[in-house]
Amino acid sequence: MLLLHGICPTHLHANSSQHPNIVFVLADDLGYGDIGCYNPDSNIPTPHLDRLASQGIRFTDAHSPCTVCTPTRYSLMTGQMAFRIPNGGRVFSGAGGPSLIADDRLTLPELLQHNGYTTACFGKWHIGLTFFDHSGMPIHDGGPDAVNRIDYSRRIKGGPIDHGFDRFFGTACCPTTDWLYAFIDGDRIPVPPVEKLDRSTLPQHPYSNDNRPGMVAPDFDLEEVDIQFLQKSQRFLERHVQETPDKPFFLLHSTQAVHLPSFPGDQFKGKTDSGPHGDFIFELDYVVGELMKTLDSLGIADNTVVMFSSDNGPEVPTVYHMRHDHNHDGARPWRGVKRDNWEGGHRVPLLVRWPGHIAANTTSDQLTSLTDVFATVADIVGATIPNSAAEDSFSLLPELLGQQGSQPIRPYLLQQGFGGKKYLAIRQGKWMYLAHQGSGGNNYAKHKLLQEYQLPNNAPQAPGQLYDLESDPGETRNLYHEYPAIVNKLQQQLDSTLESGRSAPPRQPNRRR
Repeated sequence: MLLLHGICPTHLHANSSQHPNIVFVLADDLGYGDIGCYNPDSNIPTPHLDRLASQGIRFTDAHSPCTVCTPTRYSLMTGQMAFRIPNGGRVFSGAGGPSLIADDRLTLPELLQHNGYTTACFGKWHIGLTFFDHSGMPIHDGGPDAVNRIDYSRRIKGGPIDHGFDRFFGTACCPTTDWLYAFIDGDRIPVPPVEKLDRSTLPQHPYSNDNRPGMVAPDFDLEEVDIQFLQKSQRFLERHVQETPDKPFFLLHSTQAVHLPSFPGDQFKGKTDSGPHGDFIFELDYVVGELMKTLDSLGIADNTVVMFSSDNGPEVPTVYHMRHDHNHDGARPWRGVKRDNWEGGHRVPLLVRWPGHIAANTTSDQLTSLTDVFATVADIVGATIPNSAAEDSFSLLPELLGQQGSQPIRPYLLQQGFGGKKYLAIRQGKWMYLAHQGSGGNNYAKHKLLQEYQLPNNAPQAPGQLYDLESDPGETRNLYHEYPAIVNKLQQQLDSTLESGRSAPPRQPNRRR
């Protein structure tokens, strides 16, 4: 596949003898204020994530590339903003697809494979794939009827196995929200769904109203999905160390937690004073702790880079009910929630630990995006990124190593709301410019849970929004009319990056650290 990128795979290689292992844990719908190390007023204990922060670096100005999951996951895997590709604003469900990742698009796990890594992904995929019906025709339908047309004897195309992962166990889309409640093992579903989900048997509370009445497999327990994913990751780590101890690995652990419905496993129910969703966050913290414990027990923690983040901000019902019922604010201190292009929709936790390389208990205010994971990992490995890949990715390695100083890593940051190119934004320094009216996602005037959070619009005639995040971090006053020169500058920068197809500078040939 890499020959399609116009380069020989050997050009991607670096000496693998000293490469560290890499573990990336991607949470779902976890807000900036949901964990203690980012929110001193949090009412949910997150001791393992807090410990991870104390052992490495905590980024305070990190962002998901999009305010919803599918585009963010695409951008994490490719280093490219999803709005640059066809259907880059979509969120898949059911048998929806095909994969957003083109066959000739270099992915992060592919890059690592060609640098001697074993690669594995466990959990939620949600970047699209292709199921086939009994006549061999592809199914690209996110509705309930399409699930009944799937021929489960046929190989699934376009999933993790086709985009750089040696091993995969997980789900096509959101594990407990979808029309298809079944596990994919590699490129097939070994235990197909056989009956419609009976939602009356599931917990009933304000955080449980998000799962569709889809088809469920007999081995699919909606309340224990994250423990299943954890066990798969732990077994992978144990077997890898036992069978190929001298080979580095890349593990993407993609959780269900804490996407609605909030179904914490049995051992976590009632473990916090913050209801089912608080218990669910507590379970997520436990999963991270168990993965770190496994690295310790296998003696590989010191040679493993651990990264943790979230795919977007917290969900609407979650924020509303947690604020009202448990005095907990997952979006704190930002305006907006999932789907919004305001800060609360995309400012996310980002923690990185690399013993002996990253100083413990450090904090960075560098502006960064999850698109930057691609270039950062390539820099760690010392691999060349072709000019046709990772067009929106900047390396964080100098900042991780304490070598960046006060210079910004990236000149600006691109954001997309829910809808691809329709809702774009650009951040430069203290200025945040939204090239659209409204939130870019949720309708605050019509959503009954959001109406109380609607702020007065001081510039209703302005076609866009400009905020000074230094003086107004809550994005309460639109300065569009007050600073036309700034608006023009940022709009021109946005137009330029749309025209050029990239925000990162062109790659230098044969780049090495």
